[in-house]
Amino acid sequence: MQDTLSRVINRYDVTDRFLDESAIALITDFFQTGSLRVQVVALINSNAVEIVRESARQLFEEMPELIRPGGNAYTTRRHSMYLRDMDYFLRYASYAVLTGDSSILDERLLAGLRDTFNSLGIPLGVTARSVQLMKERVQQQLAKAQLENPPFVAKPFDYIIQALSERNV
Repeated sequence: MQDTLSRVINRYDVTDRFLDESAIALITDFFQTGSLRVQVVALINSNAVEIVRESARQLFEEMPELIRPGGNAYTTRRHSMYLRDMDYFLRYASYAVLTGDSSILDERLLAGLRDTFNSLGIPLGVTARSVQLMKERVQQQLAKAQLENPPFVAKPFDYIIQALSERNV
């Protein structure tokens, strides 16, 4: 896992180049948004249970077949697994917000996800929708806390949604 700073420096180090204006702008932006990144992650952490719970509630209202007999979230065990997975997605999205880098999502979350979810019969489209709902809930929490909602907050959620959507065959 890297952060923006490590990623930029490594890219220039590998090519034996000094940092140019573009690299310095990326690093400057990373440092200038650092305090807000920490505040956003603190907000996500302190509201994670509510974010997951309310997103799941909305998901199951939209798709009640998931919690009916034969649905992927039917039975207490499967329902708990659904909530656990949503919590994983939220936690890793918060890591990506903090570091300003989505590589952790590929390394620790999305790698092998298609095979695992397909083998368990978990629909990826539904999972993408749950991530979208959590993103919306985080944005609502930011507004409620009167915190700025910069693009870097939505970026990891959108990255996950896109990856899940591309793999939903």
